[in-house]
Order: sequence, then C-alpha cells, then structure tokens
Amino acid sequence: MEDRPVALRVNLALRELLALAHDVQIALARRLGLGATDVQALQHLAAGTPMGTVDLAHALKIRSASATVLVDRLEAAGHVRRGPHPRDGRRVTLVVSEAARVEVRAALAPLVDAITRLTDGLAPGEAEVVARFLGDTTEILRAYAAEPPEAG
Repeated sequence: MEDRPVALRVNLALRELLALAHDVQIALARRLGLGATDVQALQHLAAGTPMGTVDLAHALKIRSASATVLVDRLEAAGHVRRGPHPRDGRRVTLVVSEAARVEVRAALAPLVDAITRLTDGLAPGEAEVVARFLGDTTEILRAYAAEPPEAG
C-alpha cells in the first residue's frame, strides 16, 4: 500500500511529461521559425531511415500533396535536399542538411544541457532503473501509436 502513492506520483509525472512534449515541439518550432509540422518532418527525416515524400506523408499522417508543399518549403529554406535513394536509384530520398542539424542542435542545447545535468546527478542504480522504465514506456507508447483504433 505504501508503494501506491509513489506509483501514482510516477504515473502523474509521466502524464504531465507526455503532455509537455507537444509544448516543447511548439517551442522548438518557434525558436527555429518553423511550423510544428515542419519540425515533426525534420525529426522523422533525421531519424536515419531513408524517406521520400510519400513516406514522410505517411509518417506525418498528412496527404501526399501537403507533404510535397512541406518538403518544397523545407528545401527552399535550406533545411532539406532531395537526393538519390541509397539502395534504389529510381527513388528520391529526403536528406536533412547539415546546417539544419546545427540549427536544431543549437536550439535544443539549453534543454539537452539541463536534462544532462539532471541525469548526471543520478546514482548508477537510479540511472539503470530510470533507463529501463523509460525504455519500457517508449515501447508501450510505440505500440499504442502503431495500433489501429478499434472499430466501434
């Protein structure tokens, strides 16, 4: 019974963290002078899996035409370039520019530094528990996001 209040605090803190993730994305977009969807696109493209415009549209859950406009905008701003797919020369892949990577890293630096200070303060045993918890939570979130809604 004594663990319940701690578990409840963890649950509530996680809910608040998830709710703030959207606000952080908006703040990053504002710092970069981009729209929130543009930042989401850069995050998907920076993940390392080669993506074309249609792949990006699927990842963002937007229409292909909207993704084309978004990619054109990012390309015009110098954030993205179109290039050959690494394995399929017939396809075009989208590549985040080094300048965009530098700009995003600079915009995120205060947040990353603050989190690094926080994690550096954890004892090794605490860090292991937190890492396992966050990894498991990430898998739960990934599965939830991938699961189609129930027909009802």
